[in-house]
Amino acid sequence: MSTTCTACPRRGRLAPGQLGFCRARRAGDGVITAENYGRVTSLALDPIEKKPLARFMPGAFVVSVGSYGCNLRCPFCQNADISQAGADNVPWREISPQELVDLTLDARSHDPRVAGIAYTYNEPLIGWEYVRDCARLAHEHGLVNVLVSNGCAEARVIDELAGLIDAANIDLKGFTDAFYDACGGAPGSLACVKGTIARLAADPTCHLEVTTLVVPDMNDTDDEIDAAARWLASLDGGRGRGTITYHVTRFFPRWRLIDREPTPVESVYHLADVARRHLEHVFTGNC
Repeated sequence: MSTTCTACPRRGRLAPGQLGFCRARRAGDGVITAENYGRVTSLALDPIEKKPLARFMPGAFVVSVGSYGCNLRCPFCQNADISQAGADNVPWREISPQELVDLTLDARSHDPRVAGIAYTYNEPLIGWEYVRDCARLAHEHGLVNVLVSNGCAEARVIDELAGLIDAANIDLKGFTDAFYDACGGAPGSLACVKGTIARLAADPTCHLEVTTLVVPDMNDTDDEIDAAARWLASLDGGRGRGTITYHVTRFFPRWRLIDREPTPVESVYHLADVARRHLEHVFTGNC
């Protein structure tokens, strides 16, 4: 008998033993578990601005941790070696939540600027249980938790993390269903990402920033960036020009999208100005 995975809008039906589209969740005896739980492919100490977070604990460092797998297939993926991989074709090592927190505390003992843990590199919410367990322990030891995600997660997943995520940067890949189709998203992916952003924006304990990678001839029109920025500003409840920080970032050829030039710098600056019609805190990246 197949089991439906409820981690993301794909809602794949998996036969016993079958691995999901994300390459990280597997069906067992009537349940689906995160097979990539604690399987770490990438571990680094990063400036918090690299996430990117521009307005949360500037000057701090975070221990960045990633596993493998993703529920999208963005043709321009910059971490395809892990996000588009499974357990059989990428090196990984087991790090328990307690071990990860201990590593972070050790790093902080050597440098007080180390503030906490960032869940990043691949898509962390396909293994949200690991994020939850690490984040709980991190809070118990006075560490902050940073989430860097594509936001394609069911509402119940975001609710499971309520109060645990201190700052998040969510990729708003584009502002059309067609763009998410091009990224291998399931039907309803854009609506799901908007739901994630709205939930985090409403969480008073979470600082939220949003990033759009501007890809030439895919999501680089004034109308699309204007619509995205206007919607983000609306989450402020009409109180002003919006409190969400927005990053407009330059594309470079990667993975399966190497047939076009990087986004012109002047286009990134122009689209940032378009976003500033609605939002006060707009930053450019990769320029």
